[in-house]
Amino acid sequence: MRFENVAIHGVAHVDATERVSSAELEARLEPTLKRLRVPRGLLEGLTGIKARRMWGPQVLPSDAAALAGARAIANAGIDRERLGILISTSVCRDYIEPSTACLVHGKLGLGPGCLNFDVGNACLGFLNGMDIVGNMIERGHIEFGLVVDGENSRFVVDRTIERLSGDDVDQGAFWANFATLTLGSAGAAMVLGRADQGGHRYLGGVTVAATEHRDLCRGQVDHMETNSADLLTCGLDLAERTWTVAHAELGWRPEDLDEFVVHQVSKTHTDKLRARLGIDEHKLLATYPEYGNVGPAGIPLVLARAAELGRLRAGTRVALLGIGSGLNCSMAEVLW
Repeated sequence: MRFENVAIHGVAHVDATERVSSAELEARLEPTLKRLRVPRGLLEGLTGIKARRMWGPQVLPSDAAALAGARAIANAGIDRERLGILISTSVCRDYIEPSTACLVHGKLGLGPGCLNFDVGNACLGFLNGMDIVGNMIERGHIEFGLVVDGENSRFVVDRTIERLSGDDVDQGAFWANFATLTLGSAGAAMVLGRADQGGHRYLGGVTVAATEHRDLCRGQVDHMETNSADLLTCGLDLAERTWTVAHAELGWRPEDLDEFVVHQVSKTHTDKLRARLGIDEHKLLATYPEYGNVGPAGIPLVLARAAELGRLRAGTRVALLGIGSGLNCSMAEVLW
C-alpha cells in the first residue's frame, strides 16, 4: 500500500502520571516469588524494564486518548472542524459499548460530520488506523484525520498480581501471566492530512499475517496469558518475512533507513528483532526501560519521543515496525 499525498501533520504522546518500578511490582509478589524460588530482580533482569507509567484508577482510556488528541491537533495547527474522521485504536476500553472513539470525539468537541469508530488489532491497531485514514485522504474523501490511543494497564496488572498472590499458583501459571507485568500506560495521537499542505510524508507500507499463531497470546480486561517463548520465536520469523516483502515493495535496506521506530515489548524482543533485521542499534530509540510495553500506543510514542529528542530532521527516512498478537506484522515508512 503506497500513498502519494498523505502526511503526518502532528504527533503527540502523553505520559501517565505515576512511575511504577519493576521492583515495586515484585515487592507485591514477594510471597509467591519466595515460594516458587523466583529470584528478586528477575522482572527487570529478563525484560530490561526498569519502570512503567500508570494512570490513576479514575483515568479512563478515553481520557488519555483525548489528552493526546488535543496535543496532536495543537501540534498540527489546524482547526478541529477540518477533521473528517477520528479512529481510536486502544486495547483498553472504557466500556464494551459505546465505542471509545465516540467518547474521545465528544471530549474533544469534534463536529457532527467527523466520522468516528474503533479499530482493534492488538498492538498493530494504530498502524492500521493510519492506513485507513491515509486511504481516505488519498482518495479525497477527507482533508484531515485523527488517530488516537489511550492505554491504562493498571486494572489488568493489579488483577494479575492479585491472582498470582494465591497459594495455588504454580510455575506454569506464573510464567503464563509474566508478560502482563511488562505492560505500561500512555496516551498517543496523530493527525494525518494531505501532503500538499505540508507535514511529513507517510509513504505507506506492507502487512503480513501468520494467524496460525493466533493462540499464543490471549487477553481479557483482567487477564492475559502468553506463551512468551513461542510468541518471540514466531514473531521474529514473521518480522523477517515481512522485511523481505518490504525490501521488494518499498526498496528497503537497513543501511538506507535512518531511524527505526519499533513497537517495544522488552529488551530481549527489541534486541533480537534488531539483530534479525540487521538494524544499527544507534538508529533505534529504546523506550521500554521507562515505559514498558504500551501496546498500540508504542509506535506513535516512540515517534513523538524521537522528534522531541531531535533525532528526526528534514529528509530522515523513518521505518515504522510493529508485531501484534494474532500474529500480524506491519512495516511502513515516513519521510520526515
